[in-house]
Amino acid sequence: MNHDSASCRVSVDGIAVIPRVMLRWSDLPGRRVGLYGLGVEGMASLRRCRALDIDPVLVDDSPSAATDLGVLETSAGGLPALAGCEVVIKSPGISRYGPVVSALRDAGVTVVGGLGLWLAGSDLSRVLVVTGTKGKSTTTSIAAHLLSAWGYRSLLAGNIGKPPYDPQVSEDYDYWVVEVSSYQATDLPVTPPVAAVTSLHPDHLPWHGGDPEIYYRDKLSALAQPGAEVTVANGDSALLRSHAELLGPRVRWVHAADDPDAAWMDALGLIGLHNRRNALIAAESLRAMGIAEASDVSSLGLGAAGFVGLPSRLREVGRRSGVAFVDDNLSTNVLPALAAVDAFPDRRVALIVGGQSRGIDYAPLAVGLRSRVAPLVLVTVPTNGPDIHAQVAAAGAGPSVSIVDTTSLEQAVTMAAGWAEPDGVVLLSPAAPSFDLFRDYRARGEAFVAAMLACGGTPAQ
Repeated sequence: MNHDSASCRVSVDGIAVIPRVMLRWSDLPGRRVGLYGLGVEGMASLRRCRALDIDPVLVDDSPSAATDLGVLETSAGGLPALAGCEVVIKSPGISRYGPVVSALRDAGVTVVGGLGLWLAGSDLSRVLVVTGTKGKSTTTSIAAHLLSAWGYRSLLAGNIGKPPYDPQVSEDYDYWVVEVSSYQATDLPVTPPVAAVTSLHPDHLPWHGGDPEIYYRDKLSALAQPGAEVTVANGDSALLRSHAELLGPRVRWVHAADDPDAAWMDALGLIGLHNRRNALIAAESLRAMGIAEASDVSSLGLGAAGFVGLPSRLREVGRRSGVAFVDDNLSTNVLPALAAVDAFPDRRVALIVGGQSRGIDYAPLAVGLRSRVAPLVLVTVPTNGPDIHAQVAAAGAGPSVSIVDTTSLEQAVTMAAGWAEPDGVVLLSPAAPSFDLFRDYRARGEAFVAAMLACGGTPAQ
């Protein structure tokens, strides 16, 4: 295998394809290496470089790392320093379509990602890659939990867990279950024999050049690099089916209605048909990897016991009399918000939406709510709440849906709690990121709980 080979394609259907270079961590010693971005993965890459006796150039757009690391600011000498490197390992949050990475490629620099370097040098038969617009974290967590419960040494890694190449992480595992974001997907030069995709919906468009089709191609590229054999895919997604040519050579479609008697999933304690499908995708992926326990009903039941769902993923955080307060604030686009609503088909739902504007189309939210029979009030919050209101109203959400604007999350929770009485749901599934008014989704979740307590709710035990 030529570890410096790259694709010569420049476009597919008019969409630029950035060549991927097959490099491993073990190929880097002796080369001039730069690190671009010093976040969680950047620091893990720095530790890996040092373990390999590599002294990399360190560059960040807004250096916040300790000054004794000698981090250069990109706009103050950092770009020329990176341009003098042979290989630059960039953090996933830095777009491959941005001006800095484009300038590096034009200068002949090979730009890679830490996860891609690790995959290229791994035993891929023991790696499961999971991607998807939403649902990938839950699916990854279920798969890793099942493996651990069956006695295998498994690492939950990637976007949700630890960078598997970090020297602080042991290499003594039987299996690695790796969540891959659309950002990371563009850095992968190989795909394990089994990979999974949970959903597809427009997201992170600024990173992907503002084009949904570029996002789809980037996201799904994690499934179809050299080595790919089987893709376990969400068969209920029309978008995935229409982009099936971007999946692996063989596809196993999984539907939420499959295996209706699979009682083992009850032990997971998850709400909603979409989470049922996520669990089925996890189990099917492990079966495709040849793990015997995944084909045994009793083993699945034993393995599912003790699973703890992820924070801010459709979790009930408290009650006020018969009204339930549900935190699903990791919902950052329309798809998961609709899935969350569908988890409560027969109850009054006050759906709190809004956050950082990301330029996505909210008309599909109206379309998805049209078939709703039980009453729903859409409670909007800053900063893009008014825009969501306007788009949903223009598209028409149906007779069961009303819309109310509020000026804060606290006001929204108070209003929603009163409307949801006596036995409805106050659902924070904002269909937008949190970074406009909050540090991150955790801070937004904490604010949601605080507002619930302030209006007389009690926390879940």
